[in-house]
Amino acid sequence: MLSIQKRRGRQPVEGKLRIITNLFLVLGGSALVAISYNLFLLPNQIASGGVSGFATIIYETVGIAPHLTLWALNIPLFILGMLLLGGWNYGAKTIVGTLFLPFVVFLTQDWAPLTNDPLLASLFGGIGVGAGLGLVFRSGASTGGTDLAAQIINKYTGLSLGACVFFMDGLIVTISAFAFSIELALFALIGLFVTGKTIDIVQTGLGYDKMAFIITANEERVKEAILTDVDRGVTKLQASGGFTDDERPVLMVVVNRNEVSKLKYTVQKIDHHAFVVVTNATEVLGQGFKMD
Repeated sequence: MLSIQKRRGRQPVEGKLRIITNLFLVLGGSALVAISYNLFLLPNQIASGGVSGFATIIYETVGIAPHLTLWALNIPLFILGMLLLGGWNYGAKTIVGTLFLPFVVFLTQDWAPLTNDPLLASLFGGIGVGAGLGLVFRSGASTGGTDLAAQIINKYTGLSLGACVFFMDGLIVTISAFAFSIELALFALIGLFVTGKTIDIVQTGLGYDKMAFIITANEERVKEAILTDVDRGVTKLQASGGFTDDERPVLMVVVNRNEVSKLKYTVQKIDHHAFVVVTNATEVLGQGFKMD
């Protein structure tokens, strides 16, 4: 009974800690996006997609401050998202980033750019924006903008979310080619690519664990060897041969990169005819690996 009460008391504390952690991720990520935007992208006319890219075009052609454009577009999109996508439960995760990012853009608008080289600006601006967005996405939130617009289009048109995001970012980059130059639009594409890759790295990490599928006639011996020699768990999957329809168990193992050679040697030592497929496991959570 006492242990149950302790667990019940711990759950609210863990829930509050997660809320606080997520809030810091949203604030820190939004600030990083805004600072990278002002130090790299805006002064070099790099409009690499998103509402911020559109704000860059408006600023350079009309003279309206970027933070005003961001608020003018993000707030209506936020309200529309609440109405069409999921009410307050959806909006609560988005409102902080939606309001805070333009505020930091305003606070840092007079900071001197770190480079006037458009290639360096697109690379490091893309890294900074991607790292910031990755932190925001890790918290389950969003900074609004074209992400919200893409989700709305996805819901009511049936187009995939990726296609919607690609279309909207591509449209903004295309407009920048006419507003600035084709060369700057190409730099914007570089920034957009770097941003996407950086988001993936922040969310899943730099390192890739490996997942192996093993088909062998000596599955019991191989399984025991992996459990004892490699010291990794094994999952036996039931499968059947595509030609014979004979039952053929498949062993699934997840290991660190530096354990792949040991795993292959262990399997081949028992059955050098074994069929082994090794692939990347982008993110692994649980015992023996990182805990979320």
